[in-house]
Amino acid sequence: MSGKTDLIKLYSGKILALAADIPHAERLGTAQASVKKRSPLCGSMVTVDLDLKDGVISAFGQDVKACALGQASASVVGGAILGTTPEQLLSARDQLRALLNGNGVVPDSPFQGFEVFLPASAYKNRHASILLSIEAACEAIDLIQA
Repeated sequence: MSGKTDLIKLYSGKILALAADIPHAERLGTAQASVKKRSPLCGSMVTVDLDLKDGVISAFGQDVKACALGQASASVVGGAILGTTPEQLLSARDQLRALLNGNGVVPDSPFQGFEVFLPASAYKNRHASILLSIEAACEAIDLIQA
């Protein structure tokens, strides 16, 4: 019964509320970089468009076709990403990976919304979909800076 209770915690009201309201949920008309990522385990898919201007992320759009966890994560990314530096984004990705691997450290502001995924550390098969949006955004940064 404990496993079922933990899974229910994973799909908390906060997760479901985030999944229902994804900021920047439309693709950009033109973008400096676009990246599509897919989780091979569950088939969740995210496409992000991103622009950098004066060293900060100035425009962001995303098309999210994912499970509730992937949608909630995309919501956190969409709500925090504008105005951040590439370094902040890369740091948030690394901190989210660490959080999912069980160290329990919440990512720095403005990405502290990833705290809702603390219960997900026990569900490794869910990690890929949680990471989709932020990993796609980081890959887009790499493309722009290359």
